[in-house]
Amino acid sequence: MKIAVWDTYVKRKDGQLMHFDILVPDTLKDKNIVLEYVKKYLDTKSFEIVDLTSEECRFCHMEQATWEIMEKIKTHGYSIIEIENCDE
Repeated sequence: MKIAVWDTYVKRKDGQLMHFDILVPDTLKDKNIVLEYVKKYLDTKSFEIVDLTSEECRFCHMEQATWEIMEKIKTHGYSIIEIENCDE
């Protein structure tokens, strides 16, 4: 399965900048759906964010998915790779 990687930066209310990738099927072209997945992921966090707009989430590249990522996408529609400041 090929996936699209969307590079995402979100400013937290505590001033830290979150950086994570959201991975979706390569056939998903609707940025609004990708942003809805980002909101779902952010809802799992206990801290607040300043704002989320389409400027914070940009298509980066395509790649081949691992089995683990494919399973997450089949179950949830997306997968997340946390890079910076995604924990408390």
